[in-house]
Amino acid sequence: MTMAVDTLAVPSENVLAPKKNRIQVSNTKKPLFFYVNLAKRYIQQHNEVELSALGMAITTVVTIAEILKNNGVATEKKVLTSSVGMKDENRGRVIQKAKIEIVLEKSDRGESPPATANTSTEATTTDTKTEMAKTETATELAATASDEKK
Repeated sequence: MTMAVDTLAVPSENVLAPKKNRIQVSNTKKPLFFYVNLAKRYIQQHNEVELSALGMAITTVVTIAEILKNNGVATEKKVLTSSVGMKDENRGRVIQKAKIEIVLEKSDRGESPPATANTSTEATTTDTKTEMAKTETATELAATASDEKK
């Protein structure tokens, strides 16, 4: 009988222990980039991170995930959504809150900016120079026409 109690006690301790690579995000406790940097560290250590949030903090989790994906740090592995019943402290009744869990895994390409960033900058610089040259030519023509009228 004692043996059965001992074996039951071990799994219950594991259930209460938090996951080592899970971040429970709040949109009021810490700034956004605290969570972004923490998630980067977890990805480096564990090769994946689980971001979790309730209610209004869901947008913060999605933003964190998108920042990590756009920077090439992580790729999306799994997204889970659900509802959780929570007791409202003010009214004493159970209310439903939305919950999201996003699992990100380490990206193959590491941390590098998207490849399209350089081409758009060059095109903008070229377009700006062309527009400036057109404006100068138009100004010169207008000045010449004005001088001819006098």
